[in-house]
Amino acid sequence: MSSNRDIDALIDMMARLPGLGPRSARRAVLHLIAKREMQLMPLADLMHKVAATARECLNCGNLGTTDICDICLSEKRANGQICVVEDVADLWAMERGHAFKGRYHVLGGTLSALDQIGPEDLRIPQLVNRIDAESVTEVILALNATVDGQTTAHYIADQLEGRVTLSSLAQGVPIGGELDYLDDGTISAALAARKHL
Repeated sequence: MSSNRDIDALIDMMARLPGLGPRSARRAVLHLIAKREMQLMPLADLMHKVAATARECLNCGNLGTTDICDICLSEKRANGQICVVEDVADLWAMERGHAFKGRYHVLGGTLSALDQIGPEDLRIPQLVNRIDAESVTEVILALNATVDGQTTAHYIADQLEGRVTLSSLAQGVPIGGELDYLDDGTISAALAARKHL
């Protein structure tokens, strides 16, 4: 029996995290053990605390430590706009840019016939309920430019047609992007979304 059983189990568990493979997990664990007092113990304490307190916002689906997140509680964010995203990572990415000043709605995935995910498996009914409850005037569909993302966007647009203004994020050439490095779909989307100067 290995005397490193617990360490091996920790490496194995870390290797299951997105972006970490067995070697990266091993390096991370060895680093944490070497810095036990400064990093491993505080990390373990924080993980225990987050495991006990983290929860989904009952209103939008964001993650936090209270039943209603800070974004939903902020009256400054009640500007009539809701940005619909697939998951919390997308919400946090939007917040990093500090460009959107409204509220969010996390669907918890996208429609997928292949994975048998239908409208009832997502937070689409809650979105429809929020339209009247929060006096929403615009819904911005910020879903990924994938087949499932676009299918979901079309379904939501059908559900909300005539009730609010619907918009989606622009797609195309990123800032600093060079045409030679872009794929055909991105160039086509950029041409279709062109604007007058």
